[in-house]
Amino acid sequence: MKYFLGIDAGTNGVKAIVIGENGYLAGMGYEEYNMITPKYHYAEEDPAEWWSACKKAVRAAVNSSDAGKKIEAVGITGQMLATTCLDHNLNTIGNCIIWLDQRATREKAWIEENIGSDIFLGITANHPLPGFWAPKLMWMQKNTPEDYEKIYKVLFSKDYLRFMMTGDISTEVTDASGSFLFDVPRREWSDELFSMCGIDKSIVPERVLESCDVAGYLQQDIAAELGLKSGIPVVAGCGDQQAGGVGNGVIEAGMVSSTIGASGVVFAAMDAPIADKLPRAALSMCHVQQEKWCLFGCTLGAGGSFKWLRDSMFPTEKKELASLGKDVYNYMSELAQNAKPGSEGLCFLPYLNGERTPYSDPNASGVFFGITYRHGREELCRSVMEGVTFSLRDTLEILREYDIEVNEIRAAGGGAKSRLWRHIQADIFNASILSTSIKEAPACGVALMASVGCGAFSSLKDACRSIIKITGEIKPNPTNVEIYEEYYGTYRSLYPILKDTYARQAELVVKNSERFDY
Repeated sequence: MKYFLGIDAGTNGVKAIVIGENGYLAGMGYEEYNMITPKYHYAEEDPAEWWSACKKAVRAAVNSSDAGKKIEAVGITGQMLATTCLDHNLNTIGNCIIWLDQRATREKAWIEENIGSDIFLGITANHPLPGFWAPKLMWMQKNTPEDYEKIYKVLFSKDYLRFMMTGDISTEVTDASGSFLFDVPRREWSDELFSMCGIDKSIVPERVLESCDVAGYLQQDIAAELGLKSGIPVVAGCGDQQAGGVGNGVIEAGMVSSTIGASGVVFAAMDAPIADKLPRAALSMCHVQQEKWCLFGCTLGAGGSFKWLRDSMFPTEKKELASLGKDVYNYMSELAQNAKPGSEGLCFLPYLNGERTPYSDPNASGVFFGITYRHGREELCRSVMEGVTFSLRDTLEILREYDIEVNEIRAAGGGAKSRLWRHIQADIFNASILSTSIKEAPACGVALMASVGCGAFSSLKDACRSIIKITGEIKPNPTNVEIYEEYYGTYRSLYPILKDTYARQAELVVKNSERFDY
């Protein structure tokens, strides 16, 4: 049997899987790393930690699979929008500014005011975000010119890891779509945007590949360190959202997935790019499939909100259950199961580090609204699950505006492991929620790309049909649909009321953070 290695370098760690051509998950490894938040609205990571974690995760996956020498190809995905700068000696310049970072808000505003939506929507199919490459590089020009002047190349996270494995410097169309320097309909760099943003085109990779293309080959010393064959192909890969879509089999127009990981994403495939005319951060990007595009929205604090609740309110249970080999998340889901749909009016806004879709507001923050003496830990747990799902529904409503039919949705991510959370999604979305045989969708997605790149499958469609199977379906409960429809109205009403207060509060945080006298 042929095997393929899929690597997913996410926000919190690297996951590696070894999967067979029949879909058998032969081995898996995971290694965490830390986010660095040196200032308010800053979010960075150390690429050296990515690489160290990547090697450990791959070795664990390979060793647990006992299939290292049978692995035919490698695929890598990673957190999107990561701005990893290399100098002329190919060393990293400081930390990577990751997708969660909000420091480039002024540069985003400059693009909006000076370039204009009539121009940039036609090229990028997107409104600017502080996390895109262009605003962050413009921020570096103004605020850290000594670092900007050292830049030889800028890479996305998975491109950096592939460079470490192969020596190849390139990128591909899905991640490049998040640079705000890329012509998304034409799938090529935009000379016009480089000029208008004042960024030297020479600092981006010249080679822009399709995701299943072979980008390079595994170097001999790295292969020996990882327990793999030297010289096996490493495909270009893709951004983690597109990888998750492929890992769920969302490769044809009309197919939709809902992923609850650290962030939450609703992802739809389509035959042509759709540019949302409103600045709601509904991202229109190239799909892994050639001549296909995708539209997706992201809530920044999805599974991350549930993790925050775990760490804040259940540290003792987490430790005790871990000692028994149990998962505290299951315990929290059991508590939530005991609360009524709608959590008796307790509504949670999951904006723990700003929000993206549909508000694109770095100042937004989390809120529990409607809390009373009747509410306990059961309602707190359920309201977080419901609030995250309400936020994901915001993206579904955008898809429906553009006549994208949403009748069934494929669930993925850590949230998909909870049957209750799948039920909540079915009821809030008013759509059937499908489970698949794939539990690690992004890593599986790039493993499928690797299988196509090395010729094991003739196309991505064939690979998906052979490996991904539907394993379950949860249909919406009509009574709960009605209940959630009413509470969704409450949820949607809160952000407009709080928007100006969020901005004032953010100003106070910055102001007073400099006045503390310890």
